[in-house]
Amino acid sequence: MQPGGPNMQQILQQAQKMQQQLAVAQQELADAEVTGTAGGGLVTAVVSGNGELKSLDIDPKAVDPDDVETLSDLVVAAVRDANRAAQELAAQKMGPLASGMGGLDDMGGLGGLFG
Repeated sequence: MQPGGPNMQQILQQAQKMQQQLAVAQQELADAEVTGTAGGGLVTAVVSGNGELKSLDIDPKAVDPDDVETLSDLVVAAVRDANRAAQELAAQKMGPLASGMGGLDDMGGLGGLFG
């Protein structure tokens, strides 16, 4: 090891800490729920922070047997809206961790190993 070079123990400790933070953030995402709506609230979709559809609520006013296509469009729009919200939540939770991995560049350029 070169004098003044990165301390391997320090690098390993930082990597372990970041791995723990990542696991916590992933669990928080799995436990979180976000809501998307369409048709002025006629259709509401709830997804987990990692995008799993948890529930779908359809107001009876949105149900027209002669126009099933509109209802289908509302369902798709509500699920997309909820997934967008889940992606935003994931970016908020994971963004600081991703930038932290880049911070390993200060320790011998190992940040490149993560992405």
